[in-house]
Amino acid sequence: MKKLFTSESVTAGHPDKLCDQVSDAVLDAILKEDPEARVACETCTTTGLLLIMGEITTKTYVPIQDIARGVVHDLGYTRAKYGFDAQTCAVLTAVNEQSNDISKGVTNALEVRGSSQTKMTGAGDQGMMFGYACTETPELMPLPIAAAHKLAKRMDAVRRNKTFPWMRPDGKSQVSVVYEDGVPVAINNVVISTQHDEKVSQETIREAMIEEVIKKTLPEHLLTKETEFLVNPSGRFVIGGPAGDSGLTGRKIIVDTYGGFVPHGGGCFSGKDPTKVDRSAAYMARYAAVNVVKAGLAERCQIALAYAIGRAEPVSFTVETFGTGKVPDAEIERALLSVMDFRPDGIISTLNLRRPIYRQTAAYGHFGRLDLDLPWEKADRKDDLLKAVR
Repeated sequence: MKKLFTSESVTAGHPDKLCDQVSDAVLDAILKEDPEARVACETCTTTGLLLIMGEITTKTYVPIQDIARGVVHDLGYTRAKYGFDAQTCAVLTAVNEQSNDISKGVTNALEVRGSSQTKMTGAGDQGMMFGYACTETPELMPLPIAAAHKLAKRMDAVRRNKTFPWMRPDGKSQVSVVYEDGVPVAINNVVISTQHDEKVSQETIREAMIEEVIKKTLPEHLLTKETEFLVNPSGRFVIGGPAGDSGLTGRKIIVDTYGGFVPHGGGCFSGKDPTKVDRSAAYMARYAAVNVVKAGLAERCQIALAYAIGRAEPVSFTVETFGTGKVPDAEIERALLSVMDFRPDGIISTLNLRRPIYRQTAAYGHFGRLDLDLPWEKADRKDDLLKAVR
């Protein structure tokens, strides 16, 4: 049976991704000096303006305005004619401390509250999180989102190295993949949109994107005579970045995860310290799924978790292998729970999350990043899992 599936990505200079990177840059700066800090930092942007807001409780001080301007400069917004300029944009802050009610519930989990037991961290919020891995690509990711990320990254690379001086920071990619019986067999269409200088012709843009981005990024055997290339289909993309569209932290959560191939939880990642299970439990779920697949227990694995605010133990935990499991899903679930600790303290310890590693994840996806040394991508518990199911 044939089916089509599509995923998108965006360049690092997309307004939403700009906001994600500012939020995570602030988080990293705080964690570098205060690993125990509570951070929920969000950013929004529009023409000439950055607003950084949220709840931060920390023993250190970081220059939020300077950090934000540094991120904007790094992304290439360095001239007012680009519609946004790191030196002249207004940067406003509206930051408060974390609610004392939430703080108490996180510091002392429900399980130990009122007892003499050692303190245990409770989940920083309620919600559901999903992790996924599959054998479809070397990154253990679905092909559509893996391909879309590679295109976005390539777009940024040819802009930064001045291969095409007319390119500007804002851009998007999208890939539609043809599946036959669950196996990717061809790419049906590719969409590339890049912000550009007003003087460059659409013919020049189209040729550059097809020859230097698409064909040098996507697998040749998946590009057929029927593959359609749509380059700047709006016809013109001069006004971009925050001048063309407002940006907001957490608005690209499907880009951040699995491209819509599997469910997504309700929360975003960027700007949040690891007591926020929106982020840390999603990383742990990916880590569990990677180890299941690398152990050969399944070709596809989805982990679903849910938490209650202030409670350490998950309120639900399920495994789905979509008929590819070598042992029953219930047995994999039992093995995972015996080998891994899905409470916040266990997650933070296992993945060493109280350190400044987050800004690098805020563009091109948080998962399947073979270019980064991310702890949730390691298959270092696969042998333990295999022993646990025998």
